[in-house]
Amino acid sequence: MEQSFYDQVFELVRLIPKGRVTSYGAIAKSLGAGGSARMVGYAMSNASLAHPPIPAHRVVNSSGLLTGKFHFETPDLMQELLEKEGVMVKGDKIQNFKKHFWDPLQEL
Repeated sequence: MEQSFYDQVFELVRLIPKGRVTSYGAIAKSLGAGGSARMVGYAMSNASLAHPPIPAHRVVNSSGLLTGKFHFETPDLMQELLEKEGVMVKGDKIQNFKKHFWDPLQEL
């Protein structure tokens, strides 16, 4: 049986190492759906339903902004989870974004 797009997204997000982040667009591109960053965003908004759980806090927009933070239990939880992993966030933006960026195309 073929995996749904959401399942493919969730499987990929589970591969993001602690202390690293990736973007909606990078996920879409690595799945062969380059113009579907918004669909990845929709998938991530349903991430709390995924089993096993996925580290949704590691997915940000292409500028490093925590655009998905309102899909967490509290608006600060995404930042708190990232900072626990050593990723600094200021003004809802990842600091040293390029250093923390995980490119699925280079890692798979």
